[in-house]
Amino acid sequence: MKKVPWFAHPWLSVLLAVSWLLLQHTLAPFHLISAVLIGLLVPRLLHNFLPATTTLRFAPALRLALVVLWDIVVSNFTVARLVLGPMSRPQPAWVRVPLALSHPTAISVLASIITTTPGTVSCLIDEERKHILVHALDCSDPLQMAADIKARYENPLLAIFEPRPDTPGASP
Repeated sequence: MKKVPWFAHPWLSVLLAVSWLLLQHTLAPFHLISAVLIGLLVPRLLHNFLPATTTLRFAPALRLALVVLWDIVVSNFTVARLVLGPMSRPQPAWVRVPLALSHPTAISVLASIITTTPGTVSCLIDEERKHILVHALDCSDPLQMAADIKARYENPLLAIFEPRPDTPGASP
């Protein structure tokens, strides 16, 4: 039987412990001990159901987070103007975005980013044909939107999850 390490999923452990403390609204010793136990035991019990941990590159992840936050703010204003504008005529469109990503977590993060950004929703991930289908509230040029999604989100996700073998520190 394979021995399960106590910190096989360290980020999940930290997330669970911090979430527990935030839900309790206290740092009382009992709740601190409970948070540590939850953070240690739950990932260990669920180890066989969780994917293997992924080594993330933090500099590209931080840059992507800033881009996504900026896009969410800008998109909120764009959608508000589109919805509330008296003369607006949105042009909804389906946009097929071909995927270069193969890491399942990276594909899920891309779909989440698209859905989180106001005005777009990721509707289908076709793993066989390697594309994601996106519905856009207003899109006059679907090819340009697909290119923007690839440049702003997919390329950074490639750098975070799937480094090229020729980059330093990349695993073969």
